[in-house]
Amino acid sequence: MKQTKWIVGLLLVFMLALTACGEKKETSGTPSGNAAANTETKVEASENSEAQQETRTVKYLDKEYTLPAKTERIVITGAVEAMEDSIVLDVKPVGAITFSGEFPELFQSITTDAESVGEKTEPNFETILALKPDVILGSTKFKPEVMEQLSKIALTIPYSHVSTDWESNLQLLGELSGKQEQAKQTIEKYKADLETAKSQLSDTVKGGKVIALRIRAGELYIYPEKVFFNPVLYEELGFTVPAEVKAAKAQELVSKEKFAEMNPDYLFLQFSPDENKDTPNALEEFQNDPIIKNISAVKNGKLFVNVVDPLAQGGTAFSKIEFLKAAVSQLTK
Repeated sequence: MKQTKWIVGLLLVFMLALTACGEKKETSGTPSGNAAANTETKVEASENSEAQQETRTVKYLDKEYTLPAKTERIVITGAVEAMEDSIVLDVKPVGAITFSGEFPELFQSITTDAESVGEKTEPNFETILALKPDVILGSTKFKPEVMEQLSKIALTIPYSHVSTDWESNLQLLGELSGKQEQAKQTIEKYKADLETAKSQLSDTVKGGKVIALRIRAGELYIYPEKVFFNPVLYEELGFTVPAEVKAAKAQELVSKEKFAEMNPDYLFLQFSPDENKDTPNALEEFQNDPIIKNISAVKNGKLFVNVVDPLAQGGTAFSKIEFLKAAVSQLTK
């Protein structure tokens, strides 16, 4: 009897040892509960980190920029040229320039979901920071200290305000937005339309004197031959560059008497209320001035006011496309 009890006890001890061993193997073999969750979190964080580190290189105006692989959050500040290009490619920035605190009608199609990042020359750094941009498109007109501040927030590319860079500008925005092919097709179509437009102008029109003028703060301004709408008129459509335009080094103020001496046969005049807040009647006064009325373009009904939106910069894909259509339409009437 004693021997039987001893054998049963030994079997019980052996069975308990096997059970404990099995539990130990199960526990150490598979993470459970918080341990499993923590492992998954670490893997996911690692994958996100690797995705954030993916970059690409973009070349623009002989300089290379290293960008995030995806540049979905674009902020435009200072560069109205980039705003115009965004219209052409239907790019919707998360932050954009306002004019007198509002987005003008010209930019309504691209600013429906955008936040204001300040006026043209007054970027709001705090708002831009809060938007967490992938890339910022600043302006080549910005002072170095402004560009430095923006660069601390995200990679900032100085978007050219020079008219002759219009193709490079559009190609850059196409690269950033994934619309490279659309940018390419837009450029090709403009060049084809230009050839058609040139064939529509008569020799009489081509031999005339044409000037693009802007009224700002009630004053008259002309521009160098490669600025504003001048490249379209002189370089592309082939009009002769007036001596006064050729001599201009930058935006140049001219008196009405001096302008009357220039005596253009065709005059494209741009007037924006936003640029003439203190002189809202400047356009009307210009048109009614006895000196101006004696200019050939005015006397012969060849004064064309705001053939495109007065906020248009002149040297962008949008400006060139719209101005070419409007100018040829007026000149061939």
